[in-house]
Amino acid sequence: MYSEIKNRNLSLLTDLYELMMMQGYFNNDFFKDKYAVFDIFYRKNPYGNGFSVFSGLTEIVDYIDNLKFTNNDIDYLNSLKIFTDDFLSYLKDFKWTGSIYAFDEGSLINKKEPIIKIEAKIIEAQLIEGAILSIFNHQTLIATKAYRVCKAAGENSVMEFGLRRAHSIDSSIYGAKASVISGCVGTSNVLAAKMFDIIPMGTQAHSWIMSFDTEYDAFLSFAKMYPDMCILLVDTYDTLKSGVKNAIKTFEYMRDNNIKSKKYGIRIDSGDLAYLSKEARKMLDDAGFKDAIICASNDLDENIIMSLKIQGAKIDLYGVGTKMITGDPICSLGGVYKLSALYDKNSYKSKIKISENSEKITNPGNKEVYRIYNSDSMLVADLLTLEDENISNENDLELFDPIDVWKKTFLKKNTFTIKKMLNPVILNGKNIYNYPSIKEIQTNLNNDVMTFREDYLRLINPKEYHVDLSKKLYDLKNELLKKYSEDKFNE
Repeated sequence: MYSEIKNRNLSLLTDLYELMMMQGYFNNDFFKDKYAVFDIFYRKNPYGNGFSVFSGLTEIVDYIDNLKFTNNDIDYLNSLKIFTDDFLSYLKDFKWTGSIYAFDEGSLINKKEPIIKIEAKIIEAQLIEGAILSIFNHQTLIATKAYRVCKAAGENSVMEFGLRRAHSIDSSIYGAKASVISGCVGTSNVLAAKMFDIIPMGTQAHSWIMSFDTEYDAFLSFAKMYPDMCILLVDTYDTLKSGVKNAIKTFEYMRDNNIKSKKYGIRIDSGDLAYLSKEARKMLDDAGFKDAIICASNDLDENIIMSLKIQGAKIDLYGVGTKMITGDPICSLGGVYKLSALYDKNSYKSKIKISENSEKITNPGNKEVYRIYNSDSMLVADLLTLEDENISNENDLELFDPIDVWKKTFLKKNTFTIKKMLNPVILNGKNIYNYPSIKEIQTNLNNDVMTFREDYLRLINPKEYHVDLSKKLYDLKNELLKKYSEDKFNE
C-alpha cells in the first residue's frame, strides 16, 4: 500500500521565501542552535460545519521522510543567483532531524487547536510550511465535505466519482482517499483504489449505449460481461419510456437464462431525480425486481441529497463527483502554520502573533491538546495546555471559555477521562509512524463520531464543541498581549 507515493522527492515544493529565510538563519549565528515550535491549525470550520475531519497525515509523513535536495535541485537553485555556495552545500547534505506530533488521521477536529505540531531547528521547520499546508488543507477540506455528503445520505451509500472534475491528478487521488475516509463506499478512480486498498466502482457511459444500434443491445451485452456489476445507465434517450423498460427487459433475460447477479440495478444521471426514481421503483417492483438498486448522479451534494430524501426519492446509491472532489463551494480550508515558541539549551521564549483581528491572535507556547470526556464517554471539550502541565482525572478540573471567561464547567475527579491528542509520528528525525489502513482511519473517525453529541454533528446550524485554554496558557497569552501593549505605549 502507498507504493506509488513512496520515495517522491518534493523538496522544492516550497515557497521561495522559505528558502530565503532559511539562508538568513544559516548566515546568522544567533539561530544556529535555535529550535522552534510551529502549530498547524485553521480558523474557521468550512460549510458552517461544527467540526472538520483530519486527513493527510500519511502523505505529510512521507513528504518529510523523503526530504532530500538532489544535484539537479542544487543546480537549479544556484542558477537563481540568490543563494551562497555555503548555503547550497548545506542544502545538499540536508537531513530532517526534528519531530512532528499530530492528531490521529480521521479525527474530528476544531478551529484554533494545533492539529499538527512541529518541533525542529528553525532552519528545518521553515522549509516544510508550504507542502504540509497544501496536503493538510486539501485533504481535510475534502474529507469534511465528504462527511457532510455521507451524513446527508444516511442509510444509503455514496460512491466517489470525482476523477474527471478534480483540479489535478493529485487532487483526484488524495481527494478520493479523503472521501472514502469519511464514508464513501468506493471510488471510480482505479489508481486511488489500488493505492489505498479502496473498492473500485463504476457503471457505464452514455457513449457505450450510443455505440450500439439499440439501447437493449447495449444493456444486454454489458449484463453478459458484468453480471455482478450490472448497473445500467437508463437516461441516454428517455429514462422511463425507454431506459427503465430496456433495463427490465435485460433483467428478465438474466432471470430466464439463470444469470446470477450479486448487484444489479439502474443509474439515473439527469432529469428530475426524485420523480424519476419513484417512477422507476414502481416499474422495477411491478416487474418483480424489488432488489434492483437505483443509483443517482448529476452534480449532487449534501443539500441536493437532503432535498431528494425529503421528496421521498427512491435512491439507494449516490454517485457524487464535482461538488465533493472540489470541496464546492469552499475553495480552501485556510489552515495556517504559526510560530509559537523559540528555544535553545539556555533559553525558552513563547511567541504570539498579534492582530487587530482578534480571530488571528495565536495561542503561544509549546502546547498539548487533551480531549475531555464525561462519565458516559461523550465529548465535553478539547483543552489546550502548556507542555509542562500535568492534566489528570485524579484532580478536579475547571474548564472555562477563553472569550466569555465566566462560562465555566466543573468536573469532579474520577468523573471524566482524558485523551492526549498530539502523538509523535516523527521523533528526532526518525519515522515512527504506524501507517494505518483506510479502514483503520475510518474506524478512528467512526469512534470519534460516537462520542460527539448530535447537535455537534448536524449539518444545519450545528453547535461547535468547545476548545478551551488551561489557566496557565490563558494567563501566558494575556501576559504577552499586555507586554506588547505596554511596549507599544512606551515607544
